[in-house]
Amino acid sequence: MFIEQAFKGKYHNWLYYAVGVLVIFMAWQFFGAIPLFAAVFLKVPDMSTFPTDISGLVEVLGANLFLVLMIVSFLTGLLALFFMVKYVHKQSLLTLTTSRKHIDRKRIFFSFGLVVIINATLFLIGYFLSPQDFQWNFKPLPFLMLLVITVIMLPIQTSFEEYLFRGYLMQGLGVLAKNRWFPLIFTSISFGILHIFNPEVKEIGYVIMVYYIGTGLILGIMTLMDDGMELALGYHAGNNMLTAVLVTADWTAMQTDSLFLDISSPEVGFDIFLPLLIYPIILYILAKKYGWTGWKEKLFGKITPPGQIEESNSLKHN
Repeated sequence: MFIEQAFKGKYHNWLYYAVGVLVIFMAWQFFGAIPLFAAVFLKVPDMSTFPTDISGLVEVLGANLFLVLMIVSFLTGLLALFFMVKYVHKQSLLTLTTSRKHIDRKRIFFSFGLVVIINATLFLIGYFLSPQDFQWNFKPLPFLMLLVITVIMLPIQTSFEEYLFRGYLMQGLGVLAKNRWFPLIFTSISFGILHIFNPEVKEIGYVIMVYYIGTGLILGIMTLMDDGMELALGYHAGNNMLTAVLVTADWTAMQTDSLFLDISSPEVGFDIFLPLLIYPIILYILAKKYGWTGWKEKLFGKITPPGQIEESNSLKHN
């Protein structure tokens, strides 16, 4: 099963994971941010006028360059994570990703397509119900550049978050806690907290954290029930890539040269809670397609090291 894949590595005690999280965080938030701040400093050498929010950074650099440099920071974090897993924990990247013999790309593409279809449908419904909330924003060259960046680079950002929360932390916490429910809950809440400094939280309020934590929860359930990260990887990539090219707003973390701009006033509305109603339907579809069973054991069961399993089986035979 997925969490037990961590035992295939050589070092999986709490100290290694603590050091790993520190190294990954430093690579992502410190070293990875250097190119972004260097680019801004070249444009705005006066520190007194240095932009302090995403809107200011986008205004100085342009939406596409800001997106590229932001993704660079996630790339350094992802490389640091892979380094820790492969060379420190002595675990293969395959076992970090899935319990299958190979990464199932069909699962990635299926969940990618599923979330794209659902989110595009929800956008069309919202557009026809309130067309005044959206502004056509198509600019041929910037949009073409955005499309290239989105297809080639944006999966780096979503993959980093998935490998960190649903991979590294899910397996590490599961091994340490020796159960499945704690890493599921912890990674869902911490995934939500990761987004707490997003501009939309400031504009709408902490109630939007329900959406972020709920999203972390569904991605965690996908991973545990399917014994692999493929569905979560595809879902997260599809969600963010569609958002980047379809519709953004100047009060969100994802500010791009998208086809539409959401010009409505940020407020607590039904759309914040709508995904929480959609998520059970998504899980139902995936459960039917992939034949998920044993929900209680996979979400709340205990984690037993391989040596203890063999010892228990030996005692039963004797």
